[in-house]
Amino acid sequence: MTMLDLTEKFRELFSELEHCNKEEQKQKIEEMNRLMEEMDREEFKSVFNSGLFDALDEMIDEMKISLKNVCILLKHLGYCTALKNIWVEGFYESLLLWSFREMVLFEDQKKDGRNEKLLVDLCECRLLLNNGFSSELLTICTYYLLKAASNKEENEEARKEVEMALLALSCIRECDDTNPKLNLEKIKEIIHYHQEHHNLTKLAYQSTWQFLIFQLKYNQSLNEVIANELHFAREATRELEELMKCVDWKRTVEEKGENVSKEELILIKWLGTLGNYFLDCKLWNEEFVGLVRIIAQVLRSSKDLHRDIRKPFMRAFASAADNEAIKVEDLIESGADDIAMDEIQRPTMDDETVHLSVKFFDNISKRLKEVEEEEEGEEIDKMEEKKRKATKMEIFEKMEEEGYEDITTSFKERLKFVNDEFSNYYELPSDICDFLIDAFGNEML
Repeated sequence: MTMLDLTEKFRELFSELEHCNKEEQKQKIEEMNRLMEEMDREEFKSVFNSGLFDALDEMIDEMKISLKNVCILLKHLGYCTALKNIWVEGFYESLLLWSFREMVLFEDQKKDGRNEKLLVDLCECRLLLNNGFSSELLTICTYYLLKAASNKEENEEARKEVEMALLALSCIRECDDTNPKLNLEKIKEIIHYHQEHHNLTKLAYQSTWQFLIFQLKYNQSLNEVIANELHFAREATRELEELMKCVDWKRTVEEKGENVSKEELILIKWLGTLGNYFLDCKLWNEEFVGLVRIIAQVLRSSKDLHRDIRKPFMRAFASAADNEAIKVEDLIESGADDIAMDEIQRPTMDDETVHLSVKFFDNISKRLKEVEEEEEGEEIDKMEEKKRKATKMEIFEKMEEEGYEDITTSFKERLKFVNDEFSNYYELPSDICDFLIDAFGNEML
């Protein structure tokens, strides 16, 4: 089905909803949900504008559609956009966003007859489609969604409900400090139970970790819990290994086309989680060495056919290289520098992945330089100094072998364009090329 056919069919079904009874509406919505699964980013933006959401809001007010059916439609929309990392601006700009806020507050404040299932549905729709919340609304949604996610029933419907609740929670990027201890205990319980019983889907488990790690920026006490109590690195390593087995790495570009499997999408979501962790973590243990190696392994496997996977991985590596808690030698031993070098040599010099790869070397060189400055005037640990110089020599030899000076010189001509395009992530200094050559080329012995 072409894009035009897909979007026209969806709009046609949507226009028919207000003229149907509840059961007919549900059937049409199920068909619309199937169409959503085929949509790409541009199709989502084309269909889900503020006009569509305003029309839904009006249909609710005029009781032309049941709230239950609205939630079925919007929960699936939220599921698809969260899995594919697509932002639907239309909901943010619509009246329906405010209607959902009022409905959540109204239902929560009921003294008798509170409908918790409806509250969970409303909170999931609101979070999945727009995660900007007042503290009051965030507290309510976190409470009900954590409660729903704690369901341990062993049936397919319960697993799907838990997955949806955790996926919605994973969209929360702010710290809910109203009762952080309660939230932490709930998440720890969910993770511990899965580690023992393996009750969560792969998406649900990734979402659990993402929710927890988003809070790390605001709560550094989570470092010990994440690294040593819950064994994040060990768990993430195993999940990446299992997801890798589900991806067909040998598909040609023509065979792959725009089709991305659910396993690939979850793999990409893991990369975002790892990037956030590497940015904010303050603890590093031996389990993380295996995690860095599996990241490098995925990057090698995805070399040419899975560019959508390589970009978030290089973002994770660039963050890791900037974090003093993460050992430079662990990154080098994993082969991260080989992968970054390979990216820099690609002919598409305006690729964001190239930009991140240069930033990786920028961060590594600064880290090594800082160690040198700290050692000046202090009693130097001879073994550590030897290890540092060996690391520096290894990187320089690879740069020299691959013609890094020529590569960075040509990259200099593209630097302003690249910075303008990708400065949201990292902006490279104007003298980056000269700096890197000097940083790795001098005082090798």
